[in-house]
Amino acid sequence: MEHECRLLAAQVAILAALRPALDPVLVLDDVPQGQAFPYVVIGEDVVTDWPMLGDDEAEEIDLTLHVWSRYAGRKEAKTLMAAIRTALHQQPLQVDGQQLVTLRFAFETLFIEPDGLTRHGVIRFRALCLSA
Repeated sequence: MEHECRLLAAQVAILAALRPALDPVLVLDDVPQGQAFPYVVIGEDVVTDWPMLGDDEAEEIDLTLHVWSRYAGRKEAKTLMAAIRTALHQQPLQVDGQQLVTLRFAFETLFIEPDGLTRHGVIRFRALCLSA
């Protein structure tokens, strides 16, 4: 449960950084049926313990964001992915109960969904957080 609380705090900080950077595009944790395109979804995350000396506790968090677009071409999705990268990469976000040591861009890809209309961008970040 403690890991989940810390992960939620990191997600809240990421949402707070993304929403103004991507406005008016919605950043969602869950997609309502019939949601208009484009939008960004907080996706999968993986948390692993990070070895530290002494009594400090640290975690590495891999966080995935999904960009969804129906724009005819890659421009809209690529523009959103660039804005996400700018808003998060190496930014000093405030995470409740933790010290964010680093937040780094790790990976991105963009592909067309089987419907032939929807562009799906995947962008991943890696964070290192110390317990406060």
